Amino acid sequence: MLGKECYTNPPSILNSSSAVGHVINIGGVNSYVTGSPLSILAIILVSDIFGFKPPLLRNIADKVAATGYYVVVPDFFNGEPYDPENVKRPKDVWLKDHNPEKGIEVAKPVIEALKSKGVSAIGAAGFCWGAKTVTNLGKSKHIQVSVLLHPSYIIVDDIRGVEIPIAILGAENDRVAFPPKLAEQFRQALKAKPQIDSYVKIFPNVSHGWTVRYDPK
Repeated sequence: MLGKECYTNPPSILNSSSAVGHVINIGGVNSYVTGSPLSILAIILVSDIFGFKPPLLRNIADKVAATGYYVVVPDFFNGEPYDPENVKRPKDVWLKDHNPEKGIEVAKPVIEALKSKGVSAIGAAGFCWGAKTVTNLGKSKHIQVSVLLHPSYIIVDDIRGVEIPIAILGAENDRVAFPPKLAEQFRQALKAKPQIDSYVKIFPNVSHGWTVRYDPK
């Protein structure tokens, strides 16, 4: 179940002119890309339910790209991110059309397209909804490293199946989607797999969605 903050505090898609990348089609998916396309190292950012347009998410992509990666933020919702003001598409209806389990099917052709362009290693970070896609990619070894940020829809068995290095970043005040108690269960599951590098941290005084709902000032 998603945290309340995901639905009640949608990010503004205005004032996004500070983004330095652009949108292209990769593997049949419109994607915000930033960084050098000649880089052999790529990072895929999988958004929360509000999609790939919010400026804070794109700013994160730009910052990652500045460290030497080619960063791709695909539109997993085909132009239809969740809109809490659209009464004709309540969240339960929207989620039926955008099941987080199906995100991996969107990601696979993007990954293949990147590999065809010479990318030799791919990491992925998933925010809330996107964490399920990243976890599934890690279980199937389609990527080489993963990060989950205030994840949703993830259970302990998912974590037990991860076969690549993983970092999991949670929020102290997340009481629904990824409470600290669940994070500790994830930590224990990963400790049972010492061959997998892992890192689990709960950040204090923040709520679910904090990585893409911060005040840039």
